[in-house]
Amino acid sequence: MARTRSPRIDKTPFEANIVDLTHDGRGVARRNGEAPGEGGKVTFIAGALPGERVMAEQTAKNRHFDEARTLDVLEASPDRVVPRCPHFGTCGGCVLQHLDEGRQIEAKQHVLMENLERIGHVAPQAVLPPLTAAAWGYRRKGRFSVRRVNKKDRTLVGFREQDPRFVADLSECHTVIPEIGGRIAALAALVESLQARADIPQIEFIAGDATDEFSGIALVFRHLQPLVEGDREKLIAFGRQHGFAVFLQPGGVDSVHPLWPEAPRLAFMLPQWNVELAFRPLDFIQVNATLNEKMIARTFELLDPQPQDRVLDLFCGLGNFTLPMARRVGEAVGVEGEAGLVARARENAQRNGLANAHFHAADLTRDQRGTAWMRQGFDKLLLDPPRSGAIEVLQQLPLKQFQRIVYVSCHPGSLARDAGYLVNEQGYTLKSAGVMDMFPHTAHVESIALFERV
Repeated sequence: MARTRSPRIDKTPFEANIVDLTHDGRGVARRNGEAPGEGGKVTFIAGALPGERVMAEQTAKNRHFDEARTLDVLEASPDRVVPRCPHFGTCGGCVLQHLDEGRQIEAKQHVLMENLERIGHVAPQAVLPPLTAAAWGYRRKGRFSVRRVNKKDRTLVGFREQDPRFVADLSECHTVIPEIGGRIAALAALVESLQARADIPQIEFIAGDATDEFSGIALVFRHLQPLVEGDREKLIAFGRQHGFAVFLQPGGVDSVHPLWPEAPRLAFMLPQWNVELAFRPLDFIQVNATLNEKMIARTFELLDPQPQDRVLDLFCGLGNFTLPMARRVGEAVGVEGEAGLVARARENAQRNGLANAHFHAADLTRDQRGTAWMRQGFDKLLLDPPRSGAIEVLQQLPLKQFQRIVYVSCHPGSLARDAGYLVNEQGYTLKSAGVMDMFPHTAHVESIALFERV
């Protein structure tokens, strides 16, 4: 069978007028300068903003569109700002640092509304004001890739480049919490000093609340071969020096175990509701602590939980919503697919004295209509699904029991699809929707929507 050749890329620089911004933060142009709908092949140009005229270079060629990168900005948008990070444009962690922060959130709101209209064929009766918090030093959880580059005789630690085949050579990161973002070079030097430097593919970080004895920050070193004692001692010394707990991961998720100290405790408070959530180093927690608290508050404002209510929280994780909800309602029931998170949610309920918070483990993409929790009666529904959305479980639920549904989404396309189902097939009204800037300077769109039964 003959191999299909990739289309030939034309590296000749070209001028382009940028007319729009894609959902992933690239400028939209037509190669011969026409407006959309008047001919000309669409080109997505990294580093370009609407209203700009740029000089660009093609990086990929497809049947229906081309891709390119900005070489020079000939006429700049008034919304263009100087990126704070020296690695912007190479590192794939951020794609919007060159766009004014206020305009970033407007662009995300536009993406949400466009998705609701185009995919769901719905529009909210009201657009919620965006939720924002500090735009720098907010990321408390993430994963650095690690690669030993023999040609450079160095170990690189960082996020993936915009070309994901490569690891960005970072010295700092301004979106990660400063305790970690300012020590990336030190992490690279640490790994370079290890005998196992070629066998460590990633380092994960996560941060809870600091205590008098502990910074609350943990690092997880994935290693493909057993570590010699000297390497273990170097990792312990690094943890002691910076106040980080150090975990090792020789295999799958279940293999993670502490190296130092012996039993570090990771947890964070939700002070407005007097709830503490303990977690393990690879557990899912919302990456932006301040925005998370604002998100919970807005969720409760929209859901309007009452003391007599029974509330169902699907895709509940550690109980980020369920546990504070239990402070306000008769019973809060959380359902989550990962059994380990459910076990820790139950522990958190007990630790916080919340006997009215109950948790169940269930794969919500599969038929759950025979389960006890599905047959229980509820007053209100809260959803916080993964990127794939919640359509499978929505099609199983006896939805008529829910007067209100609040849907927290990390993907506007799946929210739009599910909104279309709730409104056009189940008779709900989309009362309000809006975005929450959980990941400033990225194209990630976090949103929230309120549905009410007429």
